[in-house]
Amino acid sequence: MLISVVCPAYNEEEHIGNLLEFFVNAKPEDKELIIIDGSSKDRTAAIVKEWSKKYQNIRLLENPQRYVPFALNLGIKHCSGDVIIRLDAHSDYSPDYFEKILQTFKETGADIVGGPYLTKSKTNFQEAVAKAISNPFGIGDSKAHNPDFKGYVDSVPYGAWKKELFSQTGFFDERLIRNQDDEFNYRAKSLGKKIFLNPEIKLWYYPRSSAGSLFKQYFQYGIYKPLVLKKIKSEAKLRHLIPSLFVLYLLSLPLVYLNFLWLLPLIFYLFIDIIISLFTKGNFLARLFSVIVYPIIHTAYGAGFLAGLFRLNKSGSFSLLKKDKI
Repeated sequence: MLISVVCPAYNEEEHIGNLLEFFVNAKPEDKELIIIDGSSKDRTAAIVKEWSKKYQNIRLLENPQRYVPFALNLGIKHCSGDVIIRLDAHSDYSPDYFEKILQTFKETGADIVGGPYLTKSKTNFQEAVAKAISNPFGIGDSKAHNPDFKGYVDSVPYGAWKKELFSQTGFFDERLIRNQDDEFNYRAKSLGKKIFLNPEIKLWYYPRSSAGSLFKQYFQYGIYKPLVLKKIKSEAKLRHLIPSLFVLYLLSLPLVYLNFLWLLPLIFYLFIDIIISLFTKGNFLARLFSVIVYPIIHTAYGAGFLAGLFRLNKSGSFSLLKKDKI
């Protein structure tokens, strides 16, 4: 059975070679890879073209819109396989990644399958982020971040899909430069489709390596979430709302001049933050970074969510803006 693999790419010359090598060496042999390049300014496209000369099952498509949902939709429409697997150029994959996906489809009969977020770190800050996004204090009760959970879920990282699914659900929402995978999974689930998370499907994600890039990432996650939840109201969870309530509380801190007790929630939050950070396994510098990583994630997501609500309510619609960056 032919499998199709799609990978959006933009300025990935440092990583694209590893991904191409993984694809070529991975089983099964009956597969194709479609790289969708978003007008990279580096040698990404040139590297893919060099590999495609040697391997006829590697193709390059151009995505002038650049953004991920456009790339995914373009790539999916060019796929020939019955199973479509999404890869990300910034991640690493186990040698049996494709085989475990096919096995999971066969054993479960699910429509979408994937593995949990596992992490790799090159710096202490990345290790701190990795710990935070695997901890309920950091991201709530998301099963996709639980390396041991096996079963049906709301969403999976990246994911693999039966090709026939798209004729029933439609494609990715091109208004979403973030959360497009969550929205698609929620939509599929609302239509009765099954999504299965299997920890035997192993991929390793490299977290953001600076405070600024981490804040930007989670702000973007937050700003697009209101549209996702407006479309699929049944998937609204408490973990989606708590960060925005926290940000509203922070904005209300001037009220401390009226009553010192208004500081108690912040003191409690910082106490939990410090305890969890310093008593998490890992080297000491990574644990120190964790003290600031949790507030960055929470305030960025919460501020983004509030901005997304304002943007959605103000316009009555939600379109991708040119100022939004991947």
